[in-house]
Amino acid sequence: MSKQVRVRFAPSPTGPLHIGGVRTALFNYLFAKKNNGTFYIRIEDTDQNRFVPGAEAYIFEALNWLGIAPDETIGINEKFGPYRQSDRKHLYKDYAMQLVHNGGAYYAFDTAEELDALRKEAEAAGQTFIYNHSNREMLTTSLNMTTSELEARLYNEDPYVIRFKTPVDETLVLQDLIRGEVKFDTNLLDDKVLFKSDGMPTYHLANIVDDHLQETSHVIRGEEWLPSLPLHYMLYRAFGWEAPQFAHLPLILKPVGNGKLSKRDGDKLGFPVFPLEWTAPTGEISSGYREKGFFPEAVVNFLALLGWNDGTEQELFTLAELVEKFDLNRVNKSGAKFDPEKNKWFNHQILMNKADDVLATLFQKDLDAKDINVPFDTLVRIVGLVKDRANFVTELYDLSDYFFVAPTAYDPKGLKNWKEETPELMKQLIAVLDGISDFTSLNIENTVKEWLSANEIGMGKVMQPFRISLVGAMKGPHLFDIVEILGKEETISRLKTAVENIKL
Repeated sequence: MSKQVRVRFAPSPTGPLHIGGVRTALFNYLFAKKNNGTFYIRIEDTDQNRFVPGAEAYIFEALNWLGIAPDETIGINEKFGPYRQSDRKHLYKDYAMQLVHNGGAYYAFDTAEELDALRKEAEAAGQTFIYNHSNREMLTTSLNMTTSELEARLYNEDPYVIRFKTPVDETLVLQDLIRGEVKFDTNLLDDKVLFKSDGMPTYHLANIVDDHLQETSHVIRGEEWLPSLPLHYMLYRAFGWEAPQFAHLPLILKPVGNGKLSKRDGDKLGFPVFPLEWTAPTGEISSGYREKGFFPEAVVNFLALLGWNDGTEQELFTLAELVEKFDLNRVNKSGAKFDPEKNKWFNHQILMNKADDVLATLFQKDLDAKDINVPFDTLVRIVGLVKDRANFVTELYDLSDYFFVAPTAYDPKGLKNWKEETPELMKQLIAVLDGISDFTSLNIENTVKEWLSANEIGMGKVMQPFRISLVGAMKGPHLFDIVEILGKEETISRLKTAVENIKL
């Protein structure tokens, strides 16, 4: 690549960051790091009517949690600041005026009422009103005014917007790094507003000016921005600037049915569509992947594979591996279906790969909340025994509760092998256990099996009632590992309780 790679993620602080936006940020981050470039964040807050307090902070917290924090942004390496568009608003009018003066844009004085009347008139005729080359010479614009008329309107401070003057009869043949060649007929495009009557730029103008001034080399964004590509390209051309290279990522699709993934899909099917929990100004709470117990590595992993693959069967990647392997040529053109169940699988794999002491530290928080105290070394062993059945750390307690609290009830399904002779066998087992001095899993197992063999007692007659006595159900890891962790005193106590309380 001839110029230094500089890519940006430019969210608007209008609410929580959708998981689709997170993927866009991730792909920009991976592309920057792969090419020894810079990943920066610009907050696009020109639409003050949609600004939501707390949304900007949420964006940065989410990216930091995921491990894809920017190299440059507000308060960090501000080489091309400011990085908040509302702090740059003094820049945009001059650029809008530059386009007016070179013929690339024009003043439009039409009122909202006049435009609404034109739309209704078109609808009545079965047509759609488009503000473009077909009518701009007949509307209230500087294109059909004398210099004195225009000066009078400006002197009187008549409200106006500045619109882009879309060229006529041109076919734009543009290159997209993911989609290849894309064509647009300029006669089908409208003359977009670039500068509003309230003195603020629209997204289109501010976006182009900022990308140019902040030396953006590549614009990697969602497919929904593809219809804006011709306008953005023509704006670069009208200013006489070199355009960045563009890449439009495929949509993230609903798990079932057709269409783009939305918050409603998450609400309906019970999975988050935001990285972090979000409390709206109305008080409505939307769930987040962090609060649901997902590891950031899992979220990064499943998002990376939504529309991209490295050409192999590999599914689990570290962030460093993703950086090394990432290539826009491997991004698909078609949409990627969101799979909440597969996302749980990713989290399970990440959980399994974490050290038992790391998981125990996380699990300790759940036990603290329940006022349960266990030696940390013991907790590490417990985690190692049950983690293969867990998708989330929050599931570890339900998988291991019997280590901390003796059962007070017994699963009826597990009692089918509790026979008339079982209480006597359990009393004999208690005596065997009581005589063991080396109370370790292997030694306990060997001793119990020797007793069974010497007395010709079937394994099923003892082992299943033994487990139901300790656990309360037919679940859990290797029985004698459970016995060792519970210890002799607790094991015998639970056996006695079972003998006393289980009645046929």
